[in-house]
Amino acid sequence: MTPALSFVIPLYNSAATIRPLVKEIESLSVEGGHELILVNDGSRDDTLAVCRELVHAAKIPVTLVNHARNFGEHNAVLTGYRQARGAYVVNLDDDGQNPPAEAVRLWRHAQATGLDAVFGRYAVKEHSLWRNLGSWFTNRLADFVLEKPRGFYLSSFRCVSALVAKAVVAHEGPFPYIDGLILQVTQNIGSIPVAHAARQAGQSGYTLRRLLRLWLSTFVNFSVMPLRLATVIGLAMAAAGLVALAAVASLWLLNKGPAYGWGSLMAVLLIFSGTQLVMLGLIGEYIGRMFLTVNRRPQSVVRDVTTGGPSPAS
Repeated sequence: MTPALSFVIPLYNSAATIRPLVKEIESLSVEGGHELILVNDGSRDDTLAVCRELVHAAKIPVTLVNHARNFGEHNAVLTGYRQARGAYVVNLDDDGQNPPAEAVRLWRHAQATGLDAVFGRYAVKEHSLWRNLGSWFTNRLADFVLEKPRGFYLSSFRCVSALVAKAVVAHEGPFPYIDGLILQVTQNIGSIPVAHAARQAGQSGYTLRRLLRLWLSTFVNFSVMPLRLATVIGLAMAAAGLVALAAVASLWLLNKGPAYGWGSLMAVLLIFSGTQLVMLGLIGEYIGRMFLTVNRRPQSVVRDVTTGGPSPAS
């Protein structure tokens, strides 16, 4: 029998936090039943051993997927989506900051409204200041390059229908961005306010490097807007150069104006050269990602899959 709800949790160095989270999910009451998919994304601590113990003692159907190495949160979520059998799929963090009871609220709201995706909107976030600033910038960036309602908050705590999950996992590129993929599938989305708990233990695995990677995926994976912006900037600078050239020519003809020296010339060259390098870097990022995709860099590699818990009813 198809469960009503699948919980997907990507794991990275989660040995200290995953046990109480799994126990809380097991104790939930979900009409139609629920299952749990754990994706160990190359953890370097005892996460895999702890999860195998949890699978062996599971009270609900549990699937443990072990990645061959660390591929990133969004890649791990897609792996979980591929294993999910539920009519709806909710993914949450491995650190206890997304209470499972709030995940059930997301699911019930999606059921009641017929929305394809429901995002959790935090009234108060228990993240660090730099992480909150990173999330704010990611959402503002998504306003600019993605077709989403302006100001709509995209969070990593989300519930999607099986239809959306199935469409999203068809993406095979090595740099997935879940929210961008969802918005390519549907705009029938909504959000509800949810609680955000303090982290249970340890430190967040979301480093500045990971945030930069996420920003790049948001910026270049799902839109050609950056290339159009580069074209506009290039045209604007070319126009400014022509205006400056006309001004210099007129001053020369009138034998007026200050003496133009090496310093001012080098300053102008640095501005133009820096702008050109930024544009070339942006174009190179597009080409590089296309190269890696064409050469089929793996989105993820599954080493093994372990299942446990009661067998689903037929």
